[in-house]
Amino acid sequence: MAGPIYTPTEMLAKLVSFDTVSAKSNLALIQFVGDYLQAHGIESTLVHNEDQTKANLFATVGPGDADGIVLSGHSDVVPVDGQTWSTDPFVVTRRDGRLYGRGTTDMKGFVAVVLAAVPTFIRARVKRPIHIVVSYDEEVGCLGIRPLLAKLGRSLPQPAIAIIGEPTEMRPVSANKGVFGFETTVTGVAAHSSAPELGVNAIVYGAQIVGYLHEMAQKWRSEGPQDDRFDPPFTSSNIGLIDGGNALNIIPEHCTVRWEFRPIPAADPAAMQAEVERHIAEKILPNMQGGPGDPAIVTSAKASVPGLSTPEDAPAVRLVSRLTGANRSYAVSYGAEAGLFSEREISTVICGPGSIAQAHQPDEWLAEEQLALCASFIDRLAAWAANPD
Repeated sequence: MAGPIYTPTEMLAKLVSFDTVSAKSNLALIQFVGDYLQAHGIESTLVHNEDQTKANLFATVGPGDADGIVLSGHSDVVPVDGQTWSTDPFVVTRRDGRLYGRGTTDMKGFVAVVLAAVPTFIRARVKRPIHIVVSYDEEVGCLGIRPLLAKLGRSLPQPAIAIIGEPTEMRPVSANKGVFGFETTVTGVAAHSSAPELGVNAIVYGAQIVGYLHEMAQKWRSEGPQDDRFDPPFTSSNIGLIDGGNALNIIPEHCTVRWEFRPIPAADPAAMQAEVERHIAEKILPNMQGGPGDPAIVTSAKASVPGLSTPEDAPAVRLVSRLTGANRSYAVSYGAEAGLFSEREISTVICGPGSIAQAHQPDEWLAEEQLALCASFIDRLAAWAANPD
């Protein structure tokens, strides 16, 4: 069946034209991808979210049996609100060897190359199946890919290898940090500011929590554990948002702190979280009690994304190193869906075009040279899949 043919740049322009900021639906993009694959005789499976406003796409080129290779990328992008762009963020603009547009690097460039290569996969008559995955809601905690992964080995084939196309400048990445985010809500007692003994100031105790989190970050920095593959080489932490209070003359009843940490593989995320919650329960909350009202501190998880730590001799690392010509793999500090694939006992590596330095920025861009390197990599993958070792 003769379907439409796109160059990687043309396909990238199509994908960027869909405004798939995480807060919005990605269904128009998924419909386009599904129709494109259908025109080439390839059926897609969609895995929707609960309210049917978003979907993952799973499709297979070649035989449908096991030992396939997943090429996976997320469709959602971060917002452009509050950023100053010199071009329309949803129109690819070519200038000085760069392709500007939201998502060019993170990570529609990789998805574009994979989709543009579908006719190549078909012509190669690949013996190892190539599975194409396009996910949603990666940017808000890797939420979308989870229901699709739950179907692997059941209603969908279980792959042997996964290549996650986050921007690595086409270097194989075998390790990345996890991302664990939390919201801690402090409930005090409101009162007039002239009568502090009648209230419990939620912001004061929220500030104590912030102070302790900062102390913990300094401890992780100085005492480790450390892993020199990463930059920074220790578990990092961030206080991203604090909100509370209504007016200068009201003792605030509520304070919310949003915080995260990004552990290296040797760290124990559960133990780190437990240490923070134990300090709150033993050292901060008791100081709020014994007076008016019923003060409380509640921490809820907002993101839980495992890191990746794939051995150097694992099938995914060996394959991608061979196809890229790299003599070793690397580590990155940003989060990705890779660890979730690895948890499904799939040998996983991260490798894609572009630099993370351009991601999430105004005037985000992808070097044309990087797109070409990725296209050559995918061509070599197709040749290998046609005659696998």
